[in-house]
Amino acid sequence: MSLFPKLRCITVDVTGTLLAYKGELGDYYCMAAKAAGLPCPDYKRVHEGFKLAYTDMAKKYPCFGHAAKMPNIVWWKTCVTDSFKKAGYEYDEETFEKIFRRIYSSFGSSAPYVLFPDSIPFLRSVRAKGITVGLVSNAEYRYRDVILPALGLHQGSEWDFGVFSGLEGVEKPDPRIYEIALERAGNVPPENVLHIGDSFRKDYLPAKSLGMQAILLDRFKIPDAEKWKKDGVLVYPDLASVQELLTSGNIS
Repeated sequence: MSLFPKLRCITVDVTGTLLAYKGELGDYYCMAAKAAGLPCPDYKRVHEGFKLAYTDMAKKYPCFGHAAKMPNIVWWKTCVTDSFKKAGYEYDEETFEKIFRRIYSSFGSSAPYVLFPDSIPFLRSVRAKGITVGLVSNAEYRYRDVILPALGLHQGSEWDFGVFSGLEGVEKPDPRIYEIALERAGNVPPENVLHIGDSFRKDYLPAKSLGMQAILLDRFKIPDAEKWKKDGVLVYPDLASVQELLTSGNIS
């Protein structure tokens, strides 16, 4: 008996599942400050400042300002400005513009990201079996248009459709983002769809609430993973092990 009968679609989280951040946030803020002729800001203060600023912006203007029709660059400029302020740094307008433009450009490229080596083989293997692949991510349009292609993840060869919160106006853990994915997959019944992600709250729970099947990855060996396993969650260390699972007669 197969573990995933009548599997027609696999949806996959992006950050933490297919790719990860490279280096520290402070690295990019430091490079931007140096390019403007200023000393590096303190890494810890900047990191804490960013967490506070990002949380505030996500509450006030969720999905990168989608409902407010806020331009992406304005959302991020406000966030980065507040990050520096909360970290105790204030610059004149001209200086900050130089710093921000460099940061915005960096995070709109593939530079701060690293693709896990098993990501492309996994996605291609799944599509070769005739299974539709969708990406579901709390991310803005640059992931789809710039970052993923620059990392070698192309629509039509590695994935079939994407659902990105900044473009849809709904974000994980809201189950509606998964409902959109089911529609994009061709209104596939949820029981015929497997979702793979790295967050119990944002990936596993909302997918399961709709009747989808779900697997969690534990690439970084976090303590919570043991609890997930005890609760009956299917947890695997990487996509290579999931690929092995799917090729050993566990789909039909």
